Amino acid sequence: MKKWEKSPPELIALFDDIFPGPPAERRQMFGYPAGFVNGNLFFSLFENDMVLRLPEDERAKLISSGKAKQFEPMAGRPMREYVAVSGPLEKPRKELAALAALCFAHAKSIRPKSASSRSKKAPGKTKASKSAKRGKS
Repeated sequence: MKKWEKSPPELIALFDDIFPGPPAERRQMFGYPAGFVNGNLFFSLFENDMVLRLPEDERAKLISSGKAKQFEPMAGRPMREYVAVSGPLEKPRKELAALAALCFAHAKSIRPKSASSRSKKAPGKTKASKSAKRGKS
C-alpha cells in the first residue's frame, strides 16, 4: 500500500477558512483535517483532494460535471457517499464554501451517532485480547 501524502498547508488553510461554524466539530482523521456533526463525517481533506459527503443527487451532479470523482482512498475501496474534488486550490472559494455548507446540512439530517457507537473498539481489538493471543496475561 502506498504511503499517503500530507495535505499542503495552503489546502489546510482553505479547509479552515470555509469550515462551517458550530455545531460542526473539526478533528483529525488519518492525519487529515475532518469535519463532523452529530458524530457523522461530512467534510475532510485527503492528500491534495477535498472530500465531501453529499446527498446522492448532488454527488451525481458533481461527478457528471467532471468537478468531482468517487472518493476511493484505497484502490477498489470506494466510499459510496463521498466524492473527491481534485485541485481545490484552483477552484472558486465561494463554490467550495457552498459545497461545505451543503455537506454540513446533509450530515445534520443524518441520524446522529451515539457516543457509545463512536467510542467502541472493534471486537477482538482490545489490549487484553491481543495479550491473550500472545499467551500473556
